[in-house]
Amino acid sequence: ADIARHFKSSKTPSGMITVFAGPSRSGKTKAAEALAVKIGLDVYRIDLAAVANKYIGETEKNLARVLERAEAKDLILFFDEAEALFGKRTEIRDAHDRYTNSDVNYLLQRIEEYPGLIILATNNKKKLDQALLRRVRFVIEFSSNSRLISC
Repeated sequence: ADIARHFKSSKTPSGMITVFAGPSRSGKTKAAEALAVKIGLDVYRIDLAAVANKYIGETEKNLARVLERAEAKDLILFFDEAEALFGKRTEIRDAHDRYTNSDVNYLLQRIEEYPGLIILATNNKKKLDQALLRRVRFVIEFSSNSRLISC
């Protein structure tokens, strides 16, 4: 209820990033869908396989396209297994590490600029980048026996 109320009443041009953390099959996706109904928006589930790319610069381009489409349609973005895209940055040992960290920096900047609601679902919150967690407005913890009561 707090997320829906806060999002509906927000007067800021920037959006809101929320983390749903908990084990698989704990209701994170269902909660995102219920929240979308409460707010009156559709959920766009980001397919990480379609966004992430091994070639330098391609992940950024793919995410930019997704965000532009979602922004035009006023959608809630739902990143399942968010740690795959927004994982902790590594110590730079080679050029690959530098580009991987650059990808995370770019992703953080882009999602921070998204004007709508972003839900990052993760099985392990500790794997998410600390800079990302500083930008998060709400963290909702789910357990294996979580039940959705209301939004």
